[in-house]
Amino acid sequence: MRQLGGTRSSEDGPGEDGPGRRGPTTCRRRLLAAAAAIAGGPGPLLAAAPDATAGRNDLIGRNRLHTVAAGEVLVDIAVSYGVGYVELAAANPDVDPWRPGVGSELVIPGEHILPDAPRRGIVINLAELRLYHFARDGGVRSMPIGIGSEGLETPAGETRVTGKRKNPTWWPPASIRAERPELPAAVPPGPENPLGDYVLELGWPLYRIHGTNRPYGVGRRVSHGCIRLYPADIEALFGAVPTGTPVHVVDQSIKVGWQGGRLFLEVHATQSQVDAIEAGHSAADWPPEDPTALIRRATGGDDRLVDWTVVGRIALARHGVPGLISAAAPKDPAE
Repeated sequence: MRQLGGTRSSEDGPGEDGPGRRGPTTCRRRLLAAAAAIAGGPGPLLAAAPDATAGRNDLIGRNRLHTVAAGEVLVDIAVSYGVGYVELAAANPDVDPWRPGVGSELVIPGEHILPDAPRRGIVINLAELRLYHFARDGGVRSMPIGIGSEGLETPAGETRVTGKRKNPTWWPPASIRAERPELPAAVPPGPENPLGDYVLELGWPLYRIHGTNRPYGVGRRVSHGCIRLYPADIEALFGAVPTGTPVHVVDQSIKVGWQGGRLFLEVHATQSQVDAIEAGHSAADWPPEDPTALIRRATGGDDRLVDWTVVGRIALARHGVPGLISAAAPKDPAE
C-alpha cells in the first residue's frame, strides 16, 4: 500500500498547508486554474464508456468561478448556482462560509467522475451528496441532494421508482410527530409542505426522492433519510423518470475515471467528515482513505501510468473536484 500521508500535526505553522492561512493555497490555485480553463455552463453531457481507455469519458460537467459580492455567504451562493453547500465548502476550504471576502474567487464545483455503478436510471452517491440520472438517449444529468442525518442515514442498495405524485399531501410519520407534536395529521400541498411539489416513491416504503420547501438543506445531511432535491431539479427529474426506473444507491467517497486517455481521481469526505465540515472543521483533520486499489484496478496494475505524488495530495485534500493523476508522459511498456 502506498503511503498517502497522515493527519496534520497540531504544531504545523500557518504555511502553505497549515492552519490560519488567508488567501489561496497552492492546491486552491490549481483548482482555480482548472476551473478557469473549463469555465462555462454545465449542461448535459454524453457519458460513453467503451472498453478502450482512450475512448472512455467518465467525467461530466464543468467547474466555474464566482467572484464574491458584498453580503454574499456560501449557503446563498450554493443555492444560486444549484450546488450543495458541503460540496461548495469542500471545494473552497480556505474560505470563511459567513465572510467569504468581497472580490475573492470561489470554485463552483460542476465537474464529476461518474460513480462506479450501472449507468442506467438513477444512481445516488451518498458520499458526494449527488444524484445522477442516465437518460435513455445517453444524456447524463447530475444534481445535489440532501440525505439522512446521523442516526437517520439514507440506506445504500438497489430499488426502483414505484410511483410518482405531483402536489403531494404529506402524512407525517409517528416518529416525526413525536418530535414535533404540533404537526397536523396531514399537510396539504403548498409552501408548508416539506415534500415540495413532486415526489418519486421508491420500493423502500420509508424513503422517497422529493423536492423541498427548505432549499438550504440540499447538499447536506439534514433529512430523516429521504432524498431531497432543489425544486427545479426534482421537477426536471419527475418529468424524465418513468415508474419502474432502477435506482442504485452507493456510498463512494473515492472515484476514478478516464477522459481522453487520461486518468482522474475525485475524493470526497466520508459522511462523518461531512458532519464535521458542517461544524466548521477541516477534512484534513482525518487521515485520507487509500485510493491505491481503485487506481490500480483502473490501470491494470501499471503504477508507471500514475503520478502518485498528486494522488497523495488529492486524497488528503478531499476537495471533491476531479484531479488529473496521469503521469506527465506516457510510459514505454518496454521499460
